Amino acid sequence: MLQVQNIEKYYGSKNNVTKALDRVSFEVADGEFVAIMGASGSGKTTLLNCISTIDTVSAGDILLDGESIAELPSEELAKFRREKLGFVFQDFNLLDTLTVEENIGLALALNHTDPGAVRKQVQTIASRLGIANILGKFPYQVSGGQKQRAACARAMVAGQSLLLADEPTGALDSGASKNLLEIMTQMNHTMGATILMVTHDAYSASYAGRVLFLKDGRLFNELLRGERGRSVFYHEILDVLALLGGDVSDVI
Repeated sequence: MLQVQNIEKYYGSKNNVTKALDRVSFEVADGEFVAIMGASGSGKTTLLNCISTIDTVSAGDILLDGESIAELPSEELAKFRREKLGFVFQDFNLLDTLTVEENIGLALALNHTDPGAVRKQVQTIASRLGIANILGKFPYQVSGGQKQRAACARAMVAGQSLLLADEPTGALDSGASKNLLEIMTQMNHTMGATILMVTHDAYSASYAGRVLFLKDGRLFNELLRGERGRSVFYHEILDVLALLGGDVSDVI
């Protein structure tokens, strides 16, 4: 589904150039849950920004469903994001002036989808995530866990190819973090969602099926979970983070 091909990203002028990404290549298959880890300044957020089309690569290419993101003209980028990419944010980014139903269906409405079809798609995904009973309420009237589910439903309602999460548990307490990660796992296992998550947290990364580690803008290592339990995988992640060197507290 996703192919990242020898991408490089430079910042600055010719007299002061910073290389944020250095020939990074990997693929994400349909239905995978992949985490990206690394210390501050490793390039993980830059990588996600390039994949999400928030930023552009200096060299190389990124393909989603066989379509080159790097070659998309600017006028098509917004449409591409709405149709192909779903986003999970730290603070949910739900609009308080819209109902939960309207929040979930916002991308469809912006694409001028028939209102009847929007309602049907919203009802379907809300039912699968257990929030069909709150669709008529506003975000400030529902619990934090219900907001999380609504945000995840919005990210996937239009049948987006790839769900992107940038430190999704960063602003949450441990209970809320576990709840969100279990929701994302449910979406991956039962709904076939393909997820790419940037995180500094080994506990969060242990929910993924594969973890990519970045160091100084390059891929440093990769771990596959396979049939191992999450606890075992968590400790293996910690071992790799220790090998990354530097201040390990930055990445765990």
